[in-house]
Amino acid sequence: MVLKDILAISGEPGLFKFIAQGKNAIIVEHLETGRRSSAFTSAKVSSLEDISVFTQDEDMPLAKVFDRIYEKESGGPAIDPKTATSDVLKQYFEGIVPEYSRERVYTSDIKKIIVWYNLLQKKNMLIPDEPEKNDEQEQKEKVAEEKPVAGKKTRKSTSEPGK
Repeated sequence: MVLKDILAISGEPGLFKFIAQGKNAIIVEHLETGRRSSAFTSAKVSSLEDISVFTQDEDMPLAKVFDRIYEKESGGPAIDPKTATSDVLKQYFEGIVPEYSRERVYTSDIKKIIVWYNLLQKKNMLIPDEPEKNDEQEQKEKVAEEKPVAGKKTRKSTSEPGK
């Protein structure tokens, strides 16, 4: 998922889209209302691309979590975190990220991740990453592109026209 221009602003509900850089602030647009505003340097602004989930081994980027939810739900919305209980949210998240750290990831974090996923899904902003090609495939494609087409030879004319 490409989440570079999607922002979360501490103390502000919802998600924002980066629009432009100002002198002392950034211009953002609220994804749900479409209203533009300024986020000043005193506000804690986080790109969703920089957010990750604590796991037992190493942290998992939020984009990968969204990819897993997207696969599980076949591109549809996730469960409604407003009506789900804490236990249901934890079970659901465990089905997506079984290795998440139960001590460091709180129910409120899970709820926020699901709310963000549902918002982005509703706005059709969830575009799954293409599976990465392995080096062998890339080399074959590169060689195929560089090979000259057989039978097409260019010849320089040695005689001048009209002689």
